[in-house]
Amino acid sequence: MRIFQVDAFTDAAFAGNPAAVCLLDRPADARWMQRLAAEMNLAETAFVEPRPGGWLLRWFTPVVEVALCGHATLASAHVLFETGLAAAAEPVTFESASGPLTARRDGGMIVLDFPARPARQQEPPPGLLDALGVTAPVWTGRAPEDFLVVLAAEDEVTSLRPDTGKLAASTQRGAIVTAPASRAGADFVSRFFAPAVGVAEDPVTGSAHCTLGPYWAGRLGRAELTGFQASPRGGTVRVRLAADRVLLAGHAVTVLAGELAAAALPAG
Repeated sequence: MRIFQVDAFTDAAFAGNPAAVCLLDRPADARWMQRLAAEMNLAETAFVEPRPGGWLLRWFTPVVEVALCGHATLASAHVLFETGLAAAAEPVTFESASGPLTARRDGGMIVLDFPARPARQQEPPPGLLDALGVTAPVWTGRAPEDFLVVLAAEDEVTSLRPDTGKLAASTQRGAIVTAPASRAGADFVSRFFAPAVGVAEDPVTGSAHCTLGPYWAGRLGRAELTGFQASPRGGTVRVRLAADRVLLAGHAVTVLAGELAAAALPAG
C-alpha cells in the first residue's frame, strides 16, 4: 500500500501545506485511517480508494475526520496524475462527504472544483476575538464550519499570535482571518486556525478559500482572485467564482514516496 507526502499550493518543496496521501488497495475502516493520520501527524492525511468511474476520498486530521479539505485533495489528484493512475488529459472525480469533487490539470497547476461556502454576517461567538487577539474587526461572519474575521490590513493578520486553547473552546472547526493584501501578486491574505480539530495553524487551507472567495469577490467586484495564506510556510491559491462553485488552482510537489510496512497495514 503506497503512501506519499506532498506539499500543496506551492511549486517548491518545504513550502505550502504538506499532506499525506495513502492509496488504498483494500477497504479500510475509519479507526485504522485515524490511527495512520495520527502517526503521520500532518494537518491532513487523505485516503484514496478506487471506485467505478472515480475514487472515494476521505480526509483525517491527527484527531478527527473532516468533511472537506482542499490541500489534501490537490495532493491526492497530484499523486494520481504523477503515478499514471489517472490520465493527465482527463479530470479526476472524487466521491466525498461534501459531494462530487473534480480535479483537472491546467498547465503546471491542478484546478479543484469545490462547493462555495459563503459566510453570513454574524457577531462572533463569545471569546473568539479575545482568543485571536483581535480588537477591531472590519466584518465577521459564519460559514458552515468556520468563522470569518476580516481585518483592515495585512500586517494585522501576519502579527496575530492566538491563544490556541481558548480558540479551540470557541470554534466549531476553525477561524479564518483575512485582510486586503499589501504584497504584490495577491488580492487578499489569510490565516487559518483550527485547534478544535487538532490543527493549531494550517499552512494553506483550500477549503477556507471556499469562504474567502465569495467574500472577496463580492467586496472587490471580481470573480478571479489570488489569495496568499500568510502562515510561516505560506502558499498561493488562485480562486475563481463560478455560480455556487469555487475553482481553486495551485501547484503541488511530491516530497516523499514509499510503502506502508506489513505491520501498519489494515486487517483483512
